[in-house]
Amino acid sequence: MNITNSVVLITSAGSQLGSTLAYHFATLGATIVLCDKESSQFNDTYKLCHEVSSHIHKFPINDHSIESVSALFEYIDHELHRSPDVLINAITVEAMPNIFDHAASDAFTQSLALMAATLFTFGQATAERMREEKKNGVIVNVIGAGGKVASPIHLAGGSANAALMLATAGLGNAYAASGVRIIGVNPGLTETGRVGEGMAADARHAGISPEAAKERAVSKIPLGRMAQPEEVAHLVLFLASGKASYITGTTVTMDGAQHPVVV
Repeated sequence: MNITNSVVLITSAGSQLGSTLAYHFATLGATIVLCDKESSQFNDTYKLCHEVSSHIHKFPINDHSIESVSALFEYIDHELHRSPDVLINAITVEAMPNIFDHAASDAFTQSLALMAATLFTFGQATAERMREEKKNGVIVNVIGAGGKVASPIHLAGGSANAALMLATAGLGNAYAASGVRIIGVNPGLTETGRVGEGMAADARHAGISPEAAKERAVSKIPLGRMAQPEEVAHLVLFLASGKASYITGTTVTMDGAQHPVVV
C-alpha cells in the first residue's frame, strides 16, 4: 500500500483524534475524504488539512444509516472516480455515565448502537467495495483500550469497546482471503478533549478535582504520561502502509504498559 497514491476515508473527522489522523495522512500526499456531522470542528479539520494538501474532500453526514453511507460512496465515486483504499474508523462517542448512574442503561444502549454503526456500516460497506474490486485495501478501527480491562467506572464504554475489538478480529478473518486487511488500534489514555471528559466523570465520582483525577490516572502509567494524538496517528499510518502487509485480524494496544496483559 502506497499511502501517497491512496484515497483515505476518515470517519469522526471532526474529533481531535480524527483531525490529527487526517492531517498526518494529508502530509504524505494521500487524497483525503473527511466524514462527520457538520460542525465547526469538522470545518476546522478541513481547513487544517487544506493547508498541507489540495487533495482534501469533505462530506457531512447526518447519521450512520445505510442510506447516508451510500450517499457518501456516491459522492466519492462522482468526485474521485474510485473507491477508498484505506478506511480509518476513528470511533468516538460522548462520555458514558458510570455504571452506578441510573441513566447508564439508556446512554449505554445509544452509545453502543452508534459505535457499532460506525464500525459495521462504514466498515462492511468499504470492505465489500474492496473485495468486489479486488483491491488490497486496509481498514483501521481506532477503539478505546477499555475493552481489555474491566473498570467499574467505565464498564459500559469498555463493554462496547470489547465488542468492537471482537468484530475487528472476525471481520479481519472474513476478508483476509480477499486481500483486505482489517486491524484495530487500542490507545490508552490520550491527551484529547474526549479523555478530559472521562477525567471529569472520574473526578465527580471520586469527589476530587479533575486535576487530581488526571494526576491519579497518569500515576498508573509506567511511562509516566498520557499518549499524544500524534503518537496514535504514527501507529495508524504504519498499519495502513505496506510495511504492515502481514498484519490483520488483530488489535494493537498502546497504553504505555499500563495493563501488561498478553492478549
